[in-house]
Amino acid sequence: MKIDRLLSIVILLMNRPLIQAKELADMFEVSARTIYRDIDSINNAGIPVVTYQGANGGIGLMEGYRLDRNLLTERELADIFTALQSVSSYVGGEHTLLMEKISSVIPPAQSAAFRSKTTQLIVDFSPWGLNGPLEERLTLLKEALEEGVAVAFEYVNADGRMSKRSVEPYTLVLKGQAWYLYGLCAKHGEFRLFKLLRMKALVKEDRVYVRQDIPLKDFPWTKGWMRPADSLPVVLHFSAAGKHLAEDYFDSTELQPDGNGGYTVRVHYPEDNWLYGFLLGFGTSVEVLEPEHIRVRMGELAAGIAAKYK
Repeated sequence: MKIDRLLSIVILLMNRPLIQAKELADMFEVSARTIYRDIDSINNAGIPVVTYQGANGGIGLMEGYRLDRNLLTERELADIFTALQSVSSYVGGEHTLLMEKISSVIPPAQSAAFRSKTTQLIVDFSPWGLNGPLEERLTLLKEALEEGVAVAFEYVNADGRMSKRSVEPYTLVLKGQAWYLYGLCAKHGEFRLFKLLRMKALVKEDRVYVRQDIPLKDFPWTKGWMRPADSLPVVLHFSAAGKHLAEDYFDSTELQPDGNGGYTVRVHYPEDNWLYGFLLGFGTSVEVLEPEHIRVRMGELAAGIAAKYK
């Protein structure tokens, strides 16, 4: 990605007085012309990079100009390194070169301490086991985002209904344990979240779109699923044999000991197919106490499952 390359070039220039354009081109597997365009971008950002002619010439920072190495502390560089490691867990190691350049900024005497900081937290976004189809969708959507083209796919909603969609992609969202695409849906004329695992026949379209300036950082992602007006209080009871499941899925503040080794759990959830699937996943370890209509529906679903195995 261009931003990775620009940052890598700046870091190299901080540590080397001169570097040849050909060396940079070979390092980043781009043309020398691309490197010179990158230098223009760096100059436009306020960092004076100049080209020195002659046998011993090359590209370097303007004489007398120095970037403040304390602009980013060692702790901040370690945090950036950790974030890049996390992103690389699902983008196939695209940021490996940039991580190497960040490591090169650290003085040798401090390298051991830096490595220690970068291993204090590991965030791995990749799913358990192999998930080739998900990785393929992520790769295609990243390409569409970079190229500014719309995508088309068949989408199955939570109720099992399938429809064809054409969407202008804006961002990929990792929410909970699932990946989503946030984009402008042509069918509804509004921005929506689409779960990647529900997409089928995903392809890039030839249609180029102009990206709107929307404040993604202010978007309340929880509204895509948990709307207070749509949720209702649910009371669950976990047996002593299933208490470990309750401890895995619920916060300790939501767990009320029942005196017999189990827990009573009070939570708020929207009532939809996800909720019933979630509760059924606990098997015989959980019992719905309230509300009554969900308790009745759970009994019907459990009876239907039991009938299949008779």
